Amino acid sequence: MPDSSIPRTESGFQPVPDPVNAPQPPIQPTGPGTKGTEPMRAILLVVLAVACLSCSDATAKYLGRTLPPAEIAWMRYAVFTALVMPLALRGGSLNVLKTTRPGLQVVRGLGMLGSALFFIMAMQHLPLAEAAAISFVSPVFVTVLSILLLAEKVGIRRWAALLVGLAGVIIVIRPGAEGFQPASLLPILTAFSWALGLVVTRRMTVQENPLTTMVWSALTGLIVLTALLPLHAAWPTPWEMLLGAFIGLVYTLSQWLLILAYRQGEASVLAPFTYVQLIWSTALGFLVFGAVPDHWTFAGTGVIIASGLYTAHRERMRARERRSIGRSIG
Repeated sequence: MPDSSIPRTESGFQPVPDPVNAPQPPIQPTGPGTKGTEPMRAILLVVLAVACLSCSDATAKYLGRTLPPAEIAWMRYAVFTALVMPLALRGGSLNVLKTTRPGLQVVRGLGMLGSALFFIMAMQHLPLAEAAAISFVSPVFVTVLSILLLAEKVGIRRWAALLVGLAGVIIVIRPGAEGFQPASLLPILTAFSWALGLVVTRRMTVQENPLTTMVWSALTGLIVLTALLPLHAAWPTPWEMLLGAFIGLVYTLSQWLLILAYRQGEASVLAPFTYVQLIWSTALGFLVFGAVPDHWTFAGTGVIIASGLYTAHRERMRARERRSIGRSIG
């Protein structure tokens, strides 16, 4: 899900997740000229962004054959941080590191780190498409955590849609069935970690600069992974180093594309197109690893997508109602 920040609707979080395999989710840009004026271009940018994320995932899965997850994640964080920090610190100022909520910044960074690590671990045991499909259960966790931590109110229709999405995940993982793998729980942990990062970001969004949040999350993940590296590391070959750099580069590119997309299009319009990642993941899983999802995975994925699209539609309708009420009051 990427170290920009969070696409949001006017009510708060966009219910349909951005791809979940990223240290930081994209932040809805603000300011002059950021309203959605080029929806088709914005949609294309989202499709390209999730394609980059899927390429990053596929490469991480390939490296997972010989390298431990912590080392793969470290490569992505290291390259991303190396590319972003010069921009964040341009002019030689350290003001970007100043925060009024250091504790929450660290919690957010740990949530994003957990999301990345659990997903890389999942891909070592599961087909790429199956891991991606299960991880899209994150809206359920976002909803629950928003109620517990933000005291948000959720309507019956949204609950129904989220429960349908959860049913889709159950169809994919099939607990109790002969083909069930305990590793199927790893994408669920990915989704929970991602959701925690999103909800914590919501709590900080008024007080904190998005760039500050991005930098803190990047540094938190990099510091923790660097500490873990001596315990979980294998010396990479030059080819593996090159692939690790590629992961960081395409991941960074995906973040830039998402920032551009959310400057030109409304979050509620763009969010459903993040599900294109499931198509990219299925295609790459077949082309690179020869994996063909079974009919249960296809069926469950369809249910998950339908749930997400309906939730996005409901949020879009609610946003229109609020705008209409605001205009009538004004």
